[in-house]
Order: sequence, then structure tokens, then C-alpha cells
Amino acid sequence: MNQTRPVRDYIRTIVDFPHEGILFRDVTTLFADPRGFRMAIDQMLHPWAGQPIDKVAGLEARGFILGGAIAHQLSAGFVPIRKKGKLPGPVISEEYHLEYGEAVVELHDDAIQPGERILLVDDLLATGGTAAAGIRLIERLGGEITGCAFIVDLPDLGGHKRLLEMGMTVHTLCAFAGL
Repeated sequence: MNQTRPVRDYIRTIVDFPHEGILFRDVTTLFADPRGFRMAIDQMLHPWAGQPIDKVAGLEARGFILGGAIAHQLSAGFVPIRKKGKLPGPVISEEYHLEYGEAVVELHDDAIQPGERILLVDDLLATGGTAAAGIRLIERLGGEITGCAFIVDLPDLGGHKRLLEMGMTVHTLCAFAGL
């Protein structure tokens, strides 16, 4: 009998990584399994199937893996939102706060045209800082965020609520309590 495992069952937890007290939700085990990976991609894009999406924006780095596959399935373009200094050519930048400081993400200044409909994707939604910065970049170029899709939600860290407060539609496949 072929039983379908939930996406959550493909994700391993690594204790005390990258710091003591952290339970790291590792999606590479999901990516490595052909059935699990296809299931995750299909479930992530499902709410937007049949809707006009011009581009999928993936947040560095695992969002690139997901975003490319989702863009292919939706027949949409793909644009990377990268850490500072990684994109060639003219970029726009957005600073955001992390637990232990600040970071910057960038987007090519011609990656999105005004009015284009964008789906933002990443593997994990924690505090929502990186996603919020990505949203601000897209909106600065005139893009319209159709929605945000993540595999894992860590609701205790407040990112889901933060994106909802920004007026975003948020779709996640599973949630884990704690850090």
C-alpha cells in the first residue's frame, strides 16, 4: 500500500545548530527525496495554480531551489533576492534586522517591472525579517505580491503574523513549535 507521508515527515531536526538551544529544521532531506520534493513544490504552488503569476522571487539560498521549480511549474520567470554583494550589475538594497545584528538583501534594479505579479518563496518562515525585506524590494520596483509560500512556519517567532500585518497572503506547508 502506497501511503503518502506529510511534508513534515521529510524534514529532519538538527539539535543545537547553528547555536546551542536551536532546533534547526533541515529541508535538505526533503529536497533529496524525489517524491517529497515534488509533493512540496506541488503543495507550495497549489493556491496560485491558474492565477496569473509573472515571476517567482526566491530568497537566498534555499528559496532559489524552490523558486526555480515553482517558476517552471507556473511558466513564470524567476528572480533571486540575494545577500549583499552577490548580484552583478545595478541593484537596490534593503536592510533588515536579525537576532544578532543586521543584514542586507538585494535585487537587480531591472528584475521586476511595475505591475508584475510576484510570488515570494523560501523554505522557512521564522521572524519574517528576510521575507519582509524581500517584499519591500519587490514593491519598490512596482511589483505586486500575489502571495508568499514557505515549507516550514515557526509560528512562535512571529513571522507569519508579521507578513499578515503587511497585508500578505501567506501559505505554509507545516509548522514546528519553538525555535
